[in-house]
Amino acid sequence: MLPYFLRRLALVIPTFLGITVMIFAITRFVPGGPVERMLANMQVQSDGGSALTSAGGDLALSDDQLADLNRFYGLDKPVIEAYLEWLGKLTQLDLGESTRYYEPVSQMIAERLPISLFYGGMTFFISYFISIPLGYYKALKHGSVFDSASSVMIFVGYALPGYVVGILLITFFSYQLDWFPMGGFVGDDFDDYETFYQQAKDVMWHAVLPLICYLIGDFAVLTMTMKNNLMENLSSDYIRTAIAKGLPFRRAVRKHALRNSLIPVASHFGNALLFFMTGSFLIEVIFNIDGIGLLGYESIVERDYPVVMGIVAINAALLLLGNIISDMCVAAVDPRVKFGA
Repeated sequence: MLPYFLRRLALVIPTFLGITVMIFAITRFVPGGPVERMLANMQVQSDGGSALTSAGGDLALSDDQLADLNRFYGLDKPVIEAYLEWLGKLTQLDLGESTRYYEPVSQMIAERLPISLFYGGMTFFISYFISIPLGYYKALKHGSVFDSASSVMIFVGYALPGYVVGILLITFFSYQLDWFPMGGFVGDDFDDYETFYQQAKDVMWHAVLPLICYLIGDFAVLTMTMKNNLMENLSSDYIRTAIAKGLPFRRAVRKHALRNSLIPVASHFGNALLFFMTGSFLIEVIFNIDGIGLLGYESIVERDYPVVMGIVAINAALLLLGNIISDMCVAAVDPRVKFGA
């Protein structure tokens, strides 16, 4: 098994380089850029163009000034040279500087990381620790009223996008009933609370509705995956043989069928690392959550390429690491798997 994981680790480097090369090339060849964005904002704010534009409406900047701006943003270099320079900084854990806020990208990500870690961690634990027991119970009660009613609710929730559910929740529970806040990560009085319990209560009060939106899709997939795989194993010959030999049904399910049913779930376990970094920018926009998802979306819109590349690099590294963790989880759950044998 060790040689297999060593080969997987060796493949991480070229895969990571391929992802970053592709994204870096897209950011350079896509129309627009930091300079164009800045000039467009200047033209909008010029109050009729008297100071910044000429009589014909063109920006009154010479070619030398435009060249200086491109040099300032590092856009005057060839793509390969610019990528190698960015990669060299990345090896030193330097993600560059934002072209919009003129702040270090690592600092901007670090400021929003606690929010993403909170929602990612809560989504991860709630999804797995509720969907697995629920799928287990639904498989045992297949065809019952509980199974049919819960399946209808799960499929309806899965069919609705998270941001649509967010709008409905805000409209009903926040605007109409005033049970929960309209948005934000914490309330305006958060710093005035004297105890940790009050602060934690405020955070959870603001997190109820966004967590429902985050959970609704993954929760449905995990629950139905667990149920379908458990039902498939329950109909297998080895379960019938174990019961025929006198093993109680419940014990046969827990000892044999349950472990084999966890294999497909374990294969996606490592990919859950992305929960801790990304998130849905639409949900963050709706609930006014200043997380990394919203930061990435704003960076793409504003052509803030250093921030885009920084987030892509971190997500790519987490995804590749998550794939290896998924293989390790499969090997731990399924004793038949002998990687590299």
